[in-house]
Amino acid sequence: MFLRLFLLFTLVPAMELYLIIKVGSVIGALNTIFIIILTGVLGAYYARSQGFRVISNIQWKMQQGTLPGDDLINGAMLLLGGALLITPGFITDFTGFALIFPPTREIVKRSVRSYLQRKIDRGEIRFNIH
Repeated sequence: MFLRLFLLFTLVPAMELYLIIKVGSVIGALNTIFIIILTGVLGAYYARSQGFRVISNIQWKMQQGTLPGDDLINGAMLLLGGALLITPGFITDFTGFALIFPPTREIVKRSVRSYLQRKIDRGEIRFNIH
């Protein structure tokens, strides 16, 4: 766990900084800053609009008496994707857009669902329904 957190909070920002400097040296500092701001604004807008759709689906399924499992995963992915897009950098932007756009989100969602199912099967995750 420590290694994962170390990689997340040390290596990823270092790679982002390196990439921002490299891109800035090729297309210019102002263009690089513009791209970073633009992806943040577009990503936040798209995440918000998709998020409202997911919340609506969750409410509808709850009213129908069904569990909104996929919609909850979609909501979590949209929240994470939006946060990554607001974070400056190209790697986080790429990852954020992958989590926000429905076709790529479906691919990631299959992996998340498979991971969670393995954890449930091993008894590492338990649910209590009241």
